[in-house]
Amino acid sequence: TISTGTEPSRHGITSDYWYLPLRDELVYCTKDIAVDPVGGSYESGLHSPVSLNSSTFTDELKMATNRKARVFSVGLKESSVILSAGHAADGAFWYDRNTGTWMSSTYYGRSLPGWVNDFNAANHAVSYLNTEWKLLRSAEYYTDCQPDSNNYEAGFRSVNYFPYDLKKLSMTGRNANVRDMSLLMETPFGNSLTTDFALKLIAEEDLGSDDVPDFLSVCYSATDYIGHRFGPSSYEMADAILRLDRDIENLMKYLNDKLGKRNILVYFTSAHGVAEIPAVLEKSRIPSGYFRQNQALQLLRSYMNALYGEGDWVRGYVEKQFYLNRTLIEDARIPLEDVQKKVARFIVQFTGVASAHPYSAFAPNDFGNGSIGKIINNYSPQRSGDIIITLNPGWVERHDEHVTDHSSPYDYDSHVPLIWYGWAVNRQTVTRKVNMTGIAVTLSSLCRIPYPNASTGEPMFELFR
Repeated sequence: TISTGTEPSRHGITSDYWYLPLRDELVYCTKDIAVDPVGGSYESGLHSPVSLNSSTFTDELKMATNRKARVFSVGLKESSVILSAGHAADGAFWYDRNTGTWMSSTYYGRSLPGWVNDFNAANHAVSYLNTEWKLLRSAEYYTDCQPDSNNYEAGFRSVNYFPYDLKKLSMTGRNANVRDMSLLMETPFGNSLTTDFALKLIAEEDLGSDDVPDFLSVCYSATDYIGHRFGPSSYEMADAILRLDRDIENLMKYLNDKLGKRNILVYFTSAHGVAEIPAVLEKSRIPSGYFRQNQALQLLRSYMNALYGEGDWVRGYVEKQFYLNRTLIEDARIPLEDVQKKVARFIVQFTGVASAHPYSAFAPNDFGNGSIGKIINNYSPQRSGDIIITLNPGWVERHDEHVTDHSSPYDYDSHVPLIWYGWAVNRQTVTRKVNMTGIAVTLSSLCRIPYPNASTGEPMFELFR
């Protein structure tokens, strides 16, 4: 939505995963088996923007400049990197959690640039994992946090308090040379490594050196992973934010020194917020809890068998969506809409479920409007489930190593910061409601280029004064 200026119902990325009935397969949003990995492990390299249905601001920038504009994207998480880069990017590089190196796919080229290979050869990720994660400031600074040692954070291998010996925690066995490189993604040093790589890219690719605007997306994902594991009120999250602030300071200082404030335009934002850990809310007697989706799925299957006889009536559940076996339902000559409505009525009875909407509630609607608002804007007939649920405020899905989650319609998930800096930006505070669909069209307006082809957002006119 940030890069396309439109809702998921139009750009197609409705969630991280969706189920494809024709292939009977759960698919990641950037998975592409038609490409090959470049510079990393096989399983980490099968990615491209193949599932992104609309153009992005960067796509329009490339076309408007006859491809003279240079577009890059970097970050830990491949989907954030790729969807920020768009279809026409010169390069998209993400962290390979298996090898601890930066990689790409053949969608962007057959080989990595030489400077990327040199960066990888320096083993920066290993260097970070050989350190200790301790508090950046004294413990007294973190007065608004929950106790550092508690029984509701997931932690790393049963350790959930400072300091963290990352070298020890990343060891996967007796062989000291075998490391769990994915651990870096769940520490602030994942963001620091991203900053190091972004600075190297700016220098080596000589971005911003001519009159044609270039674009670089820097995706800081470590805070997302830390939030899932420790929650938003933890010492770990507070320390990660302090360290991220320092990383951003280093990046901005480099850009200001190299290009000057009047020659850069920067926006800072987030794809989502996060829910508080239910155990923390319960301390203040605020309603909250965990929705146990696996238990709900098992009971739903028993319910369906009781209604229609033994059969694989439910394919699965992913990201608050239930997928039915439409082929089996069609073969049994049972009206699909009737099944969807019965499932919705069954699921809404579970504790923590606020609503359950069958497919038929969305199909006839104009996706720009509708009484169910945000859910409709997030709905795709090809990718969304047969029944979509929302949980009550304060409720989250239960996962083994996640103590909290996001992707709800509530303010704590949907209200995120948006900060602009540099060229064309005057100091002011905007208190009106701003939709994230406005970012791409604002950039397009400032650059005087066409909007992304499915955009629905409105420019943020405050930047034009």
